[in-house]
Amino acid sequence: MEEKRNNQVNINTNPNPKVLLIAYYWPPAGGPGVQRWFHFVRHLPLFGITPVVYVPKNPQYPIVDETLTEDLPKEVVIIKRSISEPYKWISWLFKKKTQQLSQGLIQENKPSLIERFMRFVRGNFFIPDARVSWVAPSVAFLSQYINEHGIETIISTGPPHSMHLIANELVKIHTRLKWIADFRDPWTTIGYHNDLYMTHWAQKKHLKLERTVLQSAHTILTTSYTTKALFSKKTATPIEVITNGFEPFENSSLTSPEENKFSLVHIGSLLSKRNPKILWEAIGELVTENQLFAAQLSIDFVGLVSDEVKATITAHGLASYCNFHGYISHEEARKHQYTAHLLLLIEIDSEAHKGIIPGKIFEYLQSLRPILAIGPKDWDVARLLPENNFNALGTYHDKAMVKSFIETRFNAGKGISAEIDPTLSKYERKNLTEALSKIIKNLKRS
Repeated sequence: MEEKRNNQVNINTNPNPKVLLIAYYWPPAGGPGVQRWFHFVRHLPLFGITPVVYVPKNPQYPIVDETLTEDLPKEVVIIKRSISEPYKWISWLFKKKTQQLSQGLIQENKPSLIERFMRFVRGNFFIPDARVSWVAPSVAFLSQYINEHGIETIISTGPPHSMHLIANELVKIHTRLKWIADFRDPWTTIGYHNDLYMTHWAQKKHLKLERTVLQSAHTILTTSYTTKALFSKKTATPIEVITNGFEPFENSSLTSPEENKFSLVHIGSLLSKRNPKILWEAIGELVTENQLFAAQLSIDFVGLVSDEVKATITAHGLASYCNFHGYISHEEARKHQYTAHLLLLIEIDSEAHKGIIPGKIFEYLQSLRPILAIGPKDWDVARLLPENNFNALGTYHDKAMVKSFIETRFNAGKGISAEIDPTLSKYERKNLTEALSKIIKNLKRS
């Protein structure tokens, strides 16, 4: 066991209530999953709450970002315990395929025999996920830790949803312990479940575990309103929506769009299903019809892009206009936002994804750059994105609107700064943490 006390502060002498966070993703993990709770933990002491963070000592993170180095307050305690990672074993044999699976880059067209086998194993032998073997040893360790350190409240955040199973066992043992279950994504309705070749038995087990967690937690947090509505049909447990948010970006004034260019920028992963063909068709037509547009067009992809998405882009004659930067640090990715004349926000076109609010939208909004969002019908993003001359929200069937909006933004030239939304401050993570602190302080065990 590795326990880190910032500046050697002993938490036994701290009068503030202690909250134990059970999480898998933590720096140096990259990607959006780590941002939410790293910054909640950073701000919680401002509101009289002392966080204790329990994370793996030797995790197998699909992407790593070494730049998330902000100092945590001295009150924060980090506990690290070893975890047995199946992906690490399998990667010795199938390194590329394992990395693609863990990153979510599932090929849709004719998956190979190895891909089908790996998905079947993941879906039927590791329930709810590949970190399930960490549950029993974590419960044994944390049960003693809770007794010795006066922990009053625990928070589990998933996915991976095994973190919720740890918390569920702990509240059975400690009858005064209060539990908040945080769902950054849904569980059984998440889109990739259908790609895992789950047997009927495995599907039933997932549903049973989900039901147990939803009914046993004392409060549930979701990041979207659709997920809240979905869970409300499955449990009477109180549910609160605390969205993702943003941190003020100090380097915004240092970057701006290049002159004599029309720059489209997408931040984040583009999986095989996150592929709006109408967007590439519309851009391809504008390239053909408008020589000035073709001369100035630049499309930047910051993050992982599947081969299928790249093939579609190439098929519409856009390969020469594209810059694929791959995964880069979060700070560098934010700088790219400010080089954009138009930011692209893309989600999978399915009912299961209408409740997904990508974390990057809050940073997009803060950047005051125009946004073109394409996703499922009745997408929760509509609640956040003001539709005006600077922003547009469409579905995978709105080609005419998409083409017209891109052309309008191109003709606007240097008029890239969107209007400041006076309500945007509520999505600043410090303010979101204040809302979280109130939930923690008012939490009751039913």
